[in-house]
Amino acid sequence: MTVAARKQLEQGPIRPPNEARSLLLRITRNCPWNRCMFCPVYKKRKFSLRTVDEIKKDIATAREIADELYEMSSRLGVEGRVDDRVVGDVFSCPEEYSDSYRSVAAWLYYGTNACFLQDADNLVMPVDDLMEILVFLREKFPEIKRITTYSRSRTVVVKSVEALKRLKHAGLNRIHIGLESGSDRVLKFIRKGVSSAQHLEAGLKVRDAGIELSEYVMPGLGGREMWREHALETARVLNGINPDFIRLRSLRVPRRVPLYQEMEKGIFTMQSDDMVVEEIKIMLQNLNGISSAIKSDHIMNLLEEVEGRLPEDKEAMLQVIKRYQALPETDRLIYRVGRRGGAYSSTSDLEADPVTYGKLNDLVADITRREGPDAVENFIRDMVDRYI
Repeated sequence: MTVAARKQLEQGPIRPPNEARSLLLRITRNCPWNRCMFCPVYKKRKFSLRTVDEIKKDIATAREIADELYEMSSRLGVEGRVDDRVVGDVFSCPEEYSDSYRSVAAWLYYGTNACFLQDADNLVMPVDDLMEILVFLREKFPEIKRITTYSRSRTVVVKSVEALKRLKHAGLNRIHIGLESGSDRVLKFIRKGVSSAQHLEAGLKVRDAGIELSEYVMPGLGGREMWREHALETARVLNGINPDFIRLRSLRVPRRVPLYQEMEKGIFTMQSDDMVVEEIKIMLQNLNGISSAIKSDHIMNLLEEVEGRLPEDKEAMLQVIKRYQALPETDRLIYRVGRRGGAYSSTSDLEADPVTYGKLNDLVADITRREGPDAVENFIRDMVDRYI
């Protein structure tokens, strides 16, 4: 085994889609709460804090890898740039280079100068320890412009604004929080372990500290039973926080999550795609007096184009929804299959590519003819659930 193959950084299982090109460093392992009924990620895994020394060792290793990649670049005659030739050499020889080596190479290649700290709730770490890690990271990688982490509202509310300001001063730029819903009934049902009031308090503390805040909301989480309350109460809490980003993550319920058992019992009824679109419309209509950026950056969201800045892009986002709702039922079904299969990203693609439209139309007709209309819904469900 080569020296490069032995160099490893510990990395967690997930990161936000917008952090796909960031340097990934694991600060804690798994989730300290780990009871949310919709989440499949950390179940049956024990939470633990990594030590400051462990983390600093990983940061130092990442620095060594980056320096070696720059040296490789110089030897290849590309003036220290980590370009196609450098990453091509690294990725074409998996026996010579570790996964961590490839991860750092990809980060340098994309040049995002961003770092995401894994796993689910790094603010559970003592503030002084996290500050020490942030300072060390900034010293080793002065080129990093943004450091981001996940946290939970329940964790943030017990922090003082002054403590959060210290983290910002040490280099923490953005916090991602899973708000999911502003409805206390929904939050209790899904075992989120937090109230809407705590969501509001935590969000305001992050904003007061001057740290960018990204709040995730989950259309569909109220099911058919609480969908309107879910939409309206989520808008209410977001209006109170005014986060920098509102990120849409439409609910999916694969068999391996606890919420699936509630569906089997008939306690929870999954919303249809069309009703989730209506729910997003109601929420969006009730977002008022804030300047958040709406992001729909995940394949689980049916309408990727529902993106923009409030308030100026609000009507344009609502028009995206209205265009979808105005489509004939057949075209909505074809679009849903195309979107989940990766062929479509906009309803305008239906007309722009008649060849793909024809193939999808034939596919829908064939599945319906052979297995019945419910089979198409099952086909769509299986496609989208693979992304979870």
